[in-house]
Amino acid sequence: MSFKDILGHPKPVSILQNALRHDRLAHAYLFHGMDGIGKRTLALTFAKALNCRQAAFDSCDSCLSCLKTDHRNHPDVETVEADGAFIRIDAVKGLQERMKFKPMEGRKRIALILDADRLNNAAANALLKTLEEPSASNILILVTARPYSLPLTILSRCQQIRFNPLPQEIVLTLLAERSSLEESHARLLSAASSGSIGKALELNRESFLALKEECLDYLSRMQQDEPLQHLSFLRFLVDDRKDIQDKLDFLKTFFRDLLIFKETGRGDGLMHRDRLDLIAALSERRTPAEILMNVQAIEEAIHQLEQNANKSLTLEVMMFRLSI
Repeated sequence: MSFKDILGHPKPVSILQNALRHDRLAHAYLFHGMDGIGKRTLALTFAKALNCRQAAFDSCDSCLSCLKTDHRNHPDVETVEADGAFIRIDAVKGLQERMKFKPMEGRKRIALILDADRLNNAAANALLKTLEEPSASNILILVTARPYSLPLTILSRCQQIRFNPLPQEIVLTLLAERSSLEESHARLLSAASSGSIGKALELNRESFLALKEECLDYLSRMQQDEPLQHLSFLRFLVDDRKDIQDKLDFLKTFFRDLLIFKETGRGDGLMHRDRLDLIAALSERRTPAEILMNVQAIEEAIHQLEQNANKSLTLEVMMFRLSI
């Protein structure tokens, strides 16, 4: 994979290619952004480009250096990962020993520190010494989804490159490349992924689809206007904390479908068009303004839960605001 094959991250790619083109490489980079959006992939692509023997400012994907990097056996490209819960000082010290020597084959030695926020205090302090006394032949790439967990002394000594969530259509394209899914299923996964291809692939499981059907079945039963159905739905939402995000994502995409159907009267292109009967029934009962208020109520609940708000109270308030 070369820079031209990277989808959805034009700004990070441009920054790195310009650094190569003008020979203005930083001694340390911090790639940060949500999990599963391609930070590690671009880091490896950058490492290939740095040591490629044929292409200019990119990787050729065919020379011996590129092939070794692809197969994870290039002596000058290595990764440092957590051993258990943390990246320990021994791993950092071992890296520092190797960095005392010149690269064995390539122009640069590149070290990828994955989930860099998991450096324990001793390891972070040891790494700081390397960042303070950089070597021209070594490049560090710290990769993390939680840059705020790193010491400011480390952050200030790295060139920070932010990775934004992938556009939904990019996630859809990547899903098509990596798995044979029906378009409606792929669109549902891409919508629920929050811009992460990693999350979309993780959600591609039978239990995810079963959860979606259960969630929409509750919405269908709530058409009976019985208070007990609302209480039952609330218990369902609160039941399992790890599934709350998925349940709220289903609700949000469903009401977005409902708003589109209300405005256009068309069912093609909807993420939940397999439940068109429910969408049509709700569409007759609610105005566009009421549907939009539902979407906003769900988005506010998602945001509050991300801020560690009380889940029961947050979902109770959301249910009170929902117009179903």
